[in-house]
Amino acid sequence: MGSAVERTDEHVREYLIYRGFTSTLKHLDSEIKADKEKGFRVDKIIDQLQLFIQSFDLFGLKEYWLYLDRRLFCRLEDVYRSTVNKLRTSLYRYYVINTIQKANLERTQEFFQKQALELQGQAEWRDWFILPFIPCPEQNPSFSPYFSRQWADTFLVSLHNFLSVLFQCMPQPVLLSFDAEVQKTTSLTEENEQLRQLLFALQTESRDQRDGDEMVHHKLPAYVQNMDRLGDTELDLVSSQRAISTTTTPSRNFFSTFLPQGRRTPGKSPQVATGSSPSQVAVSRKDPPTSQPAKSKETVQTKEVKPVASQALGSEPASSQSQQSTNQPTNQQTHPRHKRIQEHEKERKELFSKPPPPQTSEKKGEAGEVEPPAETSSEPPDSSSSSNSRTCGGGTEGGGLSTEQPFIKLSQEEYGEHHSSIMHCRVDCSGRRVASLDVDGVIKVWSFNPIIQTKATIMSKSPLLSLEWATKPDRLLLLGSGVGTVRLYDTDAKKNLYEMNIDETHPRILSLACSPSGSSFVCSAAALSRSGSIESVPRLPIPVSGQLLLWDTKTVKQQLQFSLEPEPVAINCTAFNHNGNLLVTGAADGVIRLFDMQRYESAMSWRAHDGEVYSVEFSYDENTVFSIGEDGKFIQWNIHRCGVKQSEQVLPQDATGPFVLSGYSGYKQVQVPRGRLFAFDSEGQHVLTCSSTGGLIYRLTNGDQALDSVLSLGGHKAPVVTVDWCSAVDCGTCLTASMDGKIKLSTLLAQKS
Repeated sequence: MGSAVERTDEHVREYLIYRGFTSTLKHLDSEIKADKEKGFRVDKIIDQLQLFIQSFDLFGLKEYWLYLDRRLFCRLEDVYRSTVNKLRTSLYRYYVINTIQKANLERTQEFFQKQALELQGQAEWRDWFILPFIPCPEQNPSFSPYFSRQWADTFLVSLHNFLSVLFQCMPQPVLLSFDAEVQKTTSLTEENEQLRQLLFALQTESRDQRDGDEMVHHKLPAYVQNMDRLGDTELDLVSSQRAISTTTTPSRNFFSTFLPQGRRTPGKSPQVATGSSPSQVAVSRKDPPTSQPAKSKETVQTKEVKPVASQALGSEPASSQSQQSTNQPTNQQTHPRHKRIQEHEKERKELFSKPPPPQTSEKKGEAGEVEPPAETSSEPPDSSSSSNSRTCGGGTEGGGLSTEQPFIKLSQEEYGEHHSSIMHCRVDCSGRRVASLDVDGVIKVWSFNPIIQTKATIMSKSPLLSLEWATKPDRLLLLGSGVGTVRLYDTDAKKNLYEMNIDETHPRILSLACSPSGSSFVCSAAALSRSGSIESVPRLPIPVSGQLLLWDTKTVKQQLQFSLEPEPVAINCTAFNHNGNLLVTGAADGVIRLFDMQRYESAMSWRAHDGEVYSVEFSYDENTVFSIGEDGKFIQWNIHRCGVKQSEQVLPQDATGPFVLSGYSGYKQVQVPRGRLFAFDSEGQHVLTCSSTGGLIYRLTNGDQALDSVLSLGGHKAPVVTVDWCSAVDCGTCLTASMDGKIKLSTLLAQKS
């Protein structure tokens, strides 16, 4: 921060000179010289304190510390007051030890005389008043540690670190972030240039691969390579050797007259039908060597030209007979080849009529090197072929190339201000701020655009269990505690606006959800577990009693209490739809309840999971609801037909919890899910879930039994326990928070098809 202040001062000086404000510039220079904060340079502040100590200026030392207290320390929360007092006590002791080491007993006695009224009532100074009267205090067991160099260095380093952290956490004006934004812009420019070069290299590689495919294309057997060119080549060869101009009609028209009759070696049969000259016999004798590649490759090539003759499959035998009856002079030479092609056709039908063997993907990769000619690509492939390609994972028309990824991970940054496992991590509606809560009850409010910067730190004496951003205005934060209170916190003013007492009999505020209009919020309150603890890791077999309440944010009063049937139960998760007319909840009894917020009554409910419901959200079109439960299932429910599943997938345990973090000597930390376990992208086509090493993005498959994994974000060394997906900006940002207190921000770029 100190270097940023110096550079900002230089920019201000340059601006004042440019504007001609010379008197203002003189005042600025004089005030900078007399600046007691030393431009927020911690090393200079430490030097100033040591200067007072070395010169035995007790008055200057006290005044300077009082200035720092008024200017900086008084803004801290009460929890840091004891740390400030300890640092002040150590500073005074450092002064006293210095006077004794310099053999200036007058200054030592002066200190105790002037500070007697202030220090005599403090227990930590009670034994120090005898210090001036001890002959060799550095040998006294009570005072000898303070005369060591190690104690002095430890004190100075502690003071330095405390001031450094304090300056970093202070709210900063916009001007001080100028350098950070310049560095961020420079790094983004460099990163964009690297990505541009990478894209150019990939395009070049793809182009070279296409060129290589074309070269291989011309080296393949002629009768499966390009039927149109094959007819042209043979007809040109025949016409040039016979030198008969009347037979050199356009080869394409000639070949097209024979094409509907069958798939057998187009171009060969027409050529035989033109006559039986020696040149034709030479061409026929030349064919068998060109048709001798491995059987597997012939099968691949036959599959590749399949779209051409999909209409001719049924007429294959008839066309074969007609061809044989027409070509009697050379029937003996072509018959083995016709038989081979019929076998290929039979194999092709078998391949497309049953699921492909494991080698299919490899064969499809070979087939991808040869693309069908223009005539073959004009007909659409049948559904079985497309489903084969989709199952094998090819996804592209060539077959061997991988499906284009729907997202590109541009960058991944880390927010590491938490020192314990994360419970909740949510982005506000505007996508500008993030609120994160750890198990120690520390809440950090921070921004990530253009740089990661902490805006506020909230420390609560009572345990916090839930948080939710208000929708209007989006600067307000709802905080649910474990003692039956909900606080409304203003992140801009950094103060509590209201504190609402919910219910003493149900002190655990498990879930909060603010309506899109911002006029009310829903609060889920639960009773204590039978052990009496607030965070018991093993879940009780019998659901805990709970309440679901609606509060008005303007009047700060409870509006009503929802009826929970068949019995009051703890609600673990809540979510509104886009207009706030519907509310979906997931409870500890495994039941999902859908409430009509216009009538304030339950519209439907159904048992969704074996065990508790951990997380629930509306789909993009709001015709379905997704849920994750204790049974490890990710289920999509139709809200128009009560209890009807549209899809069901089983997720691994590291995506559904409970989450386990193992350490040395058998240490094991277990955390029950509290935050969101999944989040959707802006179009509702992909879902982000937790995993042991980072977030996983799946493509929603519309009822298929298996989720299609498209991207692993990675970056974590501990299990991810909650996720969120911010789509308010052009580049979507995925938040993944883990049990080691780290939060990763992965910036994604969607590739529009």
